[in-house]
Amino acid sequence: MIRVARTVHRQQGVALIMVLLAMALVVMLVSGMTQQQSVRVFRTGHYLAQQQALSIALGSEAFAQQVLIKDLEQDKEDGTLVDSPDEFWNQYAAVLPVDDRGVVEVQIDDLGGRINLNNLVNATTEAQQLTRKRVARLLELLDISSVHVEALIDWVDADDQTINAYGAEDGVYLQQDPPYRAANQPFVNVSELRLIDGMTEDAYQRLLPHVTVVPVSGLGINVNMASGPVLQALDERLTAQQAAAILAKRKEGRFESLVDFLALPEFAGLGMTAAGLSLQTYFFEVVSQITYDDRTTSLVSLMFRNPEENEVLTVQRDSGQKNRITKQPFAVPEG
Repeated sequence: MIRVARTVHRQQGVALIMVLLAMALVVMLVSGMTQQQSVRVFRTGHYLAQQQALSIALGSEAFAQQVLIKDLEQDKEDGTLVDSPDEFWNQYAAVLPVDDRGVVEVQIDDLGGRINLNNLVNATTEAQQLTRKRVARLLELLDISSVHVEALIDWVDADDQTINAYGAEDGVYLQQDPPYRAANQPFVNVSELRLIDGMTEDAYQRLLPHVTVVPVSGLGINVNMASGPVLQALDERLTAQQAAAILAKRKEGRFESLVDFLALPEFAGLGMTAAGLSLQTYFFEVVSQITYDDRTTSLVSLMFRNPEENEVLTVQRDSGQKNRITKQPFAVPEG
């Protein structure tokens, strides 16, 4: 009887241990499932917030489209298709409230006053030569000696042969760490400049405000929007003092015609023509920054304004650029 009792007691002890182990296993499984569920909930909430922010960003893009269309319609009504720094859209960053839970900042940046690097190869022969001279001059003015215009040309031309000793093709880029190849096609994004042989971050930041890459070649530089270095790059004989004088005159009143611009005394004797120059901008960057539910989302949209069709089209979107709002804020009233 004692042995039987001991056996029963031992079996009960084993059963109790098994129950405890089973309970511990269940607790561990439930705990793991709860943790996974929390992660899933967090991911879902984050995804929904991202999608909501993207929807708001697309709305701010549409807002900028309407601003640019109204500006074009006003220009047509006035009979002068001229874009200049004094225009309202160029001076301020619009600030719009969103459902008392956030705010949207929208900034429109002109690209017409910059040198389009894609004109280095894809424009007419005359435009190509003008652009090459102007880019070479701009690099000199900005004191960028590590980068040569030939390297930029080799990056976008279709062949794999260097122009001269200052050019760079696959043979140079395959030696980098990590290795890569020359694009041998037009620039898609201005950030590709970071890949050019000899380009440093300092040189890139100095060059960035004065150049752009847009998919339409042959568009002239908007002289009303051009920076001092870009104006000086129009001709190698122009001095910094002359470029500053042109900017001062433009501040007093924008140039209404290229004839008036070329008639400036600073251009006397230079034989400059209207080739590669313009008074109008076709491409813009719309910078949107959305702060909503304590989350910040940015979107930079490349926009093309077609004056013939009275439309503004989105060409490209980039959500990787941060802190791009630089202009004075202007609060847009609701409604």
